[in-house]
Amino acid sequence: MAFRPLHDRVLVRRVEEDEKTSGGIIIPDSAKEKPQEGEIVAVGSGARGDDNEIVPLEVKEGDRILFGKWSGTEVKLNGEDLIIMKESDIMGIMD
Repeated sequence: MAFRPLHDRVLVRRVEEDEKTSGGIIIPDSAKEKPQEGEIVAVGSGARGDDNEIVPLEVKEGDRILFGKWSGTEVKLNGEDLIIMKESDIMGIMD
């Protein structure tokens, strides 16, 4: 099933962190925080500006981003856990 976000929303896949510390200690799932880094899977067409014109999003598919800890809504699509959020919830693009 294909999914396309509407307006200024984006679909994000979390990028999982390592399960070990640099010293080799394995971190159990219950002690790990959810990563705040992700990859853009799909983007909407853009938001409407004050002049009623569509303003395209600055992010594109494949961009790696940082977002807030409580940003977006978690969804499950095709068996995969993803997040839908507004572009304004994104803190920045990682180069």
